[in-house]
Amino acid sequence: MEGMTMDPNILIAYGAAVQKYKKHAIIFRQDEMARFYFQVLEGEVKTYNVNHNTKEFVQGIFGAGESFGEPALFVRDVHPVNAIAIRQSVILKLSGDVFFTLLAEYPDIQRIMLDHFARQMYDHAVSVRMLNNDAPEFRILDFLTTYKKKAEGGEDRILVHFTRQEIANQTGLRVETVIRALAKLRDQQKVEIINRKLYF
Repeated sequence: MEGMTMDPNILIAYGAAVQKYKKHAIIFRQDEMARFYFQVLEGEVKTYNVNHNTKEFVQGIFGAGESFGEPALFVRDVHPVNAIAIRQSVILKLSGDVFFTLLAEYPDIQRIMLDHFARQMYDHAVSVRMLNNDAPEFRILDFLTTYKKKAEGGEDRILVHFTRQEIANQTGLRVETVIRALAKLRDQQKVEIINRKLYF
């Protein structure tokens, strides 16, 4: 799921703090009240849930320039996900109250935010469609197609920067199922696997 990009200079001018997070550091927990707007300056952040069997389901990966956690902030409720840094990261953190003041003073940013939420809703619908499909190959192709669009990969095949376990977490499959499905997709020439690296 893609996050919104806002000019960091505007955020800093409104008092955003620049915070550093080590790899695996928790940024916020599920059921914690949303009080801040977050945007990645450097690094990468993952939002995810864990079910009763401790199986992790990744909701989104956010890189430099992308925001995360805003839906809960807008509805003034608790976060429905956990957020952690998946590598060393630098994040801008702005008070929710100040963030809403910023939006009121920048109508063009409000418009971008609406587009951003529309994209999130669309991506969520795609994810639900993917999870409702029993064929693991379909789920994986859906995930890879969305990833490639976000990476602006065009027609050429791109290196997929996810491990087999991470693909399993994103698609709700077991890692063994992902490995078998990728082998099938390779045989169908829909993906390439070179030196254990995945290209789509």
